[in-house]
Amino acid sequence: MSQELSKEMQGHTYAIMNDVEDSHWWFVGRRAILESFMREIVDSLRTERKGLRTEEGRATKDPDNANNDLSGNGGVEADSQSSVLAPQSLLKILDVGCGTGANLEMLSEFGESEGVDVSDEALTFCKSKGLTVHKGLAEELPFNDAEFDIVTGLDVIEHLDDDVAGLSEMNRVTRPGGYALVFVPAFMWLWGVQDDISNHRIRYTKKQIVERLKMAGYVVERATYANITFFLPILGGRTIMRLTGIKPESENNVNVSALNGIFGKIFSSERHFLKHVNFPLGVSIVVVARKSNES
Repeated sequence: MSQELSKEMQGHTYAIMNDVEDSHWWFVGRRAILESFMREIVDSLRTERKGLRTEEGRATKDPDNANNDLSGNGGVEADSQSSVLAPQSLLKILDVGCGTGANLEMLSEFGESEGVDVSDEALTFCKSKGLTVHKGLAEELPFNDAEFDIVTGLDVIEHLDDDVAGLSEMNRVTRPGGYALVFVPAFMWLWGVQDDISNHRIRYTKKQIVERLKMAGYVVERATYANITFFLPILGGRTIMRLTGIKPESENNVNVSALNGIFGKIFSSERHFLKHVNFPLGVSIVVVARKSNES
C-alpha cells in the first residue's frame, strides 16, 4: 500500500458526493442496507439493556442477593459505567470517515451520533447540515477510551495505510460489549476509476477484512458480501473502462438519472435477503463485529 497517497479523496469528489448521495442509486441502496444492519445492532443492544434494568430492579428489591451477584457469581457487573449495557437515554454512535454526512444523518435516527473526518471540505458540508463532527485521523481518533456504543467505518478503512491501526482505534473508543459496523469495497480485480480518485489502498476479500478486525481486537459476528445485484454490470463497466482508457471525473457521474429510482429500489431490496442469508460475492463487504465485555 502506497505511503504517498492522501488519506482524503481527490478534492473535486466531495462536492460531487454531496450533490448525489441523497439520490444516486448506489448511495441510496447502500444506506438502506446499512440502516437494516444498524436496526439489528440497536435492537440487540436495547434488548440487553432492558435485561440489565430488569436485573437491577431485582437487585434493588433484594439487596442481599445483589451483593452476592456483584461479588462475581453471575450477576450484574459492578463497573457498569464502562459497559455498553449501562442504562442510558440514547446510544452513542461514532461514524469514522463521515464524508459529507448522509450516512451520519441516517445514524442519527438511532442515537446521539457524531462524525470524524480528515477532510475540511467534507466537514464543512456536514456542518452545513447541522451535524456534530470533528477533524481527526482514523488512526488517532480524538476521543476517550470506551466512549461509544457503536462505531462505524463505512467505506473508510480502505483509505488507510495501516488499516489495523484504524480498526484498533475504533475498538479503543468502543465500549465493552459495543459494536462496529464496517463496509468496504470487495476484490482487487474490481478496481476502477472510483478507487483511483478516492485514493483507495485496497479492495478486500471477506477473509482479509475479517482477519484485520480480529487483529484489532474485535469478535466478528457476521460478514457478508453485498451488492450482488449489480456485480456483473459493474465488473463489465470497469473492464470496458480499463480496456478503452475511459476515465470519467467520477463514476458517480456515470449514471442514468431516469433510472435512479428503479436502481435504488433494486439495490435496496438486498436488505431483505441479507436478513436471512450471506451473499457469496458482491461489490462490497459488510461486517458486524463486537468488542468483548471483558475488554
